[in-house]
Amino acid sequence: MSRIGKSPITIPEGVTVDLKDGVVTVKGKLGELSQEVTDIEVSIEDGVISFERTSEKKDQKGKHGLYRALINNMIEGVSNGYTLSLELVGVGYRASSQGQKLDLALGFSHNIILDLAPEVKVETVSEKGKNPIVKLTSHDKQLVGQVAAKIRSFRRPEPYKGKGIKFVGEELRRKAGKSA
Repeated sequence: MSRIGKSPITIPEGVTVDLKDGVVTVKGKLGELSQEVTDIEVSIEDGVISFERTSEKKDQKGKHGLYRALINNMIEGVSNGYTLSLELVGVGYRASSQGQKLDLALGFSHNIILDLAPEVKVETVSEKGKNPIVKLTSHDKQLVGQVAAKIRSFRRPEPYKGKGIKFVGEELRRKAGKSA
């Protein structure tokens, strides 16, 4: 039995969860998300969501915990939201935002201009003497993670000097340079 899948989810105040034709829709103060659920029985009773599987097949065992985690992330997202912060480490690396456009100067011949989805809010923080920080905020955990991974892929942190785009608080594996 999946330990994650069998634990129920309590619905917080201000969040409504609807189940119609195998699609779970979650509405909250920050937005609305929906997820299709297959092969798993979902029941909503007295503000508690529980998940049961109909057989012991391997794919159903995998989906049991998966759907519980996805719906829990949806409930967390529409009530509190998710924030990811990226740090630009390197001389001359800059970031600025105008609305939903993120302008990154990462040492290439041209700046990278990225149009973001309307669900993702972007904020850039540039203080003198510190590395620029890009903060991404959204109610959709999957979307904010995908956008952060896309931004990070423009300049991955390299292991010798640590230059590149990294998550705030991320520990990088550093290598020793050549020895004389």
